[in-house]
Amino acid sequence: MDAEKIFCPNLECPARGQVGQGNIGVHSRQEQRYHCNVCDQTFAATKGTLFYRLRTDPQIVIWVLVLLAHGCPPQAIVAAFGLDERTVRSWQQRAGQHCQGVHEHLVTRQQLDLQQVQADELRVKTQGGVFWMATALMVSTRLWLGGVVSATRDLDLITALVAQIRAMALWRPLLIAVDGLASYVTAFRCAFRFAVPRPKGTPGRPRLQLWPHLALVQVVKQRTATGLRIDRRIVHGTLAAIQRLITATQGHGGINTAYIERLNATFRERLACLARRTRALARQETPLTSGMYLLGCLYNFCDSHDSLRVKLWLSERRYRWVPRTPALAAHLTDHIWTPAELFQFKVPPPRWTPPKRRGRPSKATRELVARWCA
Repeated sequence: MDAEKIFCPNLECPARGQVGQGNIGVHSRQEQRYHCNVCDQTFAATKGTLFYRLRTDPQIVIWVLVLLAHGCPPQAIVAAFGLDERTVRSWQQRAGQHCQGVHEHLVTRQQLDLQQVQADELRVKTQGGVFWMATALMVSTRLWLGGVVSATRDLDLITALVAQIRAMALWRPLLIAVDGLASYVTAFRCAFRFAVPRPKGTPGRPRLQLWPHLALVQVVKQRTATGLRIDRRIVHGTLAAIQRLITATQGHGGINTAYIERLNATFRERLACLARRTRALARQETPLTSGMYLLGCLYNFCDSHDSLRVKLWLSERRYRWVPRTPALAAHLTDHIWTPAELFQFKVPPPRWTPPKRRGRPSKATRELVARWCA
């Protein structure tokens, strides 16, 4: 038990979420509990992880979740491990919520030079109808940027996905490649705007202007009697800027949505409820969202991609290939994670802020602010 790598999870503690401050001690090695000297509270070593208050062996839980994220139907896992189907689905939902927190902390809150983003939707059959899963991908690193699940394929679904992309996009040249859905054009034009200040003394709101270095293209596919027709449209931007971004992110080729379509194929292959013909249909939106985040985080942090590997020269004639994950290629991590590392990762809470009260703060409050909020 290493207390230097643990933070206090108590939301009422002024030292919450801070590592290496000397406030954490070992309370009981037998019970695997820590003690915080600031709030005088004890907490389990598994607090904040997937395995908190689980009685099953963590290794069995990891095996089950990895099988679920590689296309194994829950019925097969129930028959192999002798578990209850409700237990398996509970673990999947719990893992999805944990992975969603990890994704929001390590991916969504980062500022990235995206360069090229491709977005698309998946049609998911359910026992009671249809769900739509909209996802986005950073082409240069194959990083899954996030997804949204909705019962309808409308502007609200696309707007929620575009908001995730906008939150992590730096003010750099950016190429967006989507399909022929008109909601994409509307959502991206509304999200990627900035306010142009008016001259001093001029009344009214500032005028909103689209990013000058934003390029938006559409790949529209139509089936005709003679075959498949593909129409590539430039909605915004110049052809020269689009070609520069394509060359920088994928090396060669033209306007396409091939990378997000490959990711969609991976999702359909590795999530049983997304297969086109399957008996493991999704029933509700929550399990589908949990499965999406579980698979997305394993894809980003644990799965190496051949297209991302780099050549490491050992001598003038000898070299070896170094595997990389999308998160490693995007400089979000420094090594390839194992599934155990992903499920044991603790998302730190935001820093403590003193409660708002009328009048001058007390001496004790000022000391706490100076100690833990500096």
